[in-house]
Amino acid sequence: MFMFVDTLTLSNFTGLTESGAASTGSTLSTGDLRRRYNFGSMVSSLNIPQDPYFRFLSMLRKQATDDPQFKFTEERPSFHKRYAYVVGHSTDGSSYTTNDATVTATNIEQGDTWYVRMKTDYKSAGNIGSRFGQTGSKVDIGDTGTRPAFYFAGLLVKIPFGSDYQTPNDYIIGKVETVTNATSEAVELKLTITRTLKTATNNELQWLSATAPMDETYNVANANIIANLESKKTYVAGNVFAKGSGYPDTWADNPYSTGYGLTQIWKTALGMDNTTRATVLKYQGNEWARIWANKLTEHKWDIETDLLFGAQYTDADGAQYTQGVVDYIVNYGTIFSLAHATKTADDFLDDMSQFVDPRYNSTNSMVFMCDTYTFNWLNKLAGYFNNNVQISPNFRADFSFKGTSNMLGVAVNKIATIYGDLNIVRNVHLDGTGVYILGVNLNNVKYRPLVGNGLNRDTSVYVGVQTLENSGVDKRVDLILTEAGAQYTMPETMAVWTA
Repeated sequence: MFMFVDTLTLSNFTGLTESGAASTGSTLSTGDLRRRYNFGSMVSSLNIPQDPYFRFLSMLRKQATDDPQFKFTEERPSFHKRYAYVVGHSTDGSSYTTNDATVTATNIEQGDTWYVRMKTDYKSAGNIGSRFGQTGSKVDIGDTGTRPAFYFAGLLVKIPFGSDYQTPNDYIIGKVETVTNATSEAVELKLTITRTLKTATNNELQWLSATAPMDETYNVANANIIANLESKKTYVAGNVFAKGSGYPDTWADNPYSTGYGLTQIWKTALGMDNTTRATVLKYQGNEWARIWANKLTEHKWDIETDLLFGAQYTDADGAQYTQGVVDYIVNYGTIFSLAHATKTADDFLDDMSQFVDPRYNSTNSMVFMCDTYTFNWLNKLAGYFNNNVQISPNFRADFSFKGTSNMLGVAVNKIATIYGDLNIVRNVHLDGTGVYILGVNLNNVKYRPLVGNGLNRDTSVYVGVQTLENSGVDKRVDLILTEAGAQYTMPETMAVWTA
């Protein structure tokens, strides 16, 4: 029975009777407000689990803000992003071959001069690139703002080669002599070859195909980093200068990008007339106190739900909505698929190899929140070794259950993998949503309560916002209020697994 009322009174509590889904129980009515039939202390209540996401944020990642529209900065280092793709090659620096991955081996012998045209797949401003499965915000090779900015004379570059265009088994190294900006976000490098191929048969560049280079037609957002991208990247391999030479050129990266978040106001009120407050009830004598405890849980439950599923928005009335982690990851993070019937532990570890690549997401502060079905699925996969395989000092399992720990009142299961321990948490809010796993990097999430000018808008109880004494109305109203927001940075360190 749901009651949508401004103030709880005696009339709101009539006609409550006992019934049971599994047993018939007594046929006797407990009466209005449970005033008859003494059952002593034999009353059970549902023990609702803690809301894990809100608990982690509010207790581990709290940082106050003095602005309801708070700003923040992301920083992505560039030392591991000094790479590009060869999209053309030349022997004279004027006529470039862009339709043949095969290079004449005698043109790239040690000491030869050779030219390459280079493009890359991340924006120089902010070092922002693609996330796997995120086609809406992908950065293709050669997109506007992606011209490589890190090349200068004296650098060494390592260019992968192979006996075909997709299987690298050799490489050359060239010293950069000059750098020239070209059209379509490319640069052209004049190289002196310092390391040539081991054999003349390993003379194919690693391209999209034998006749097409890696360019904007290649969807990097759906390309596996290890299987498709790394083998085709040309990285800076160091630098070299002659004796007595002067200082080299330099370059300055721009690793910063900015964003903003919004705080949201949550309110939960409890109003009750004073006659009801003064009435001693059975089971729990103080109905006001009983409902108060439920209201605190309800308030926390609502915050958890919004922090999970909300979307950043300001409506026509000026109400602000903070960003939810599901919406953030679905729109900006890494996206994997998970079909429980066919997904294997090996498949899941392939996903993890992309997600926790140290060049993009090098952290151990990951929590994986799961719906109930997936929580069971992961533990069944991991528990197989403990339950069915004899463990000895010489035995190692790459996907095995290590046990359960308690983190701030939340049960956390640890699953050992080759990429470190996975901290698995069941979150019932995800049940029935199609969101199977949320991988959240707690280092890049903050809970931002509004605090400023002597006012703290973090969760507070305002007692007696209306009383008989201050209003002349024979009732009391208390209020729970929270004004806070969630801040998310570095979406490449967040992931979702969906159907």
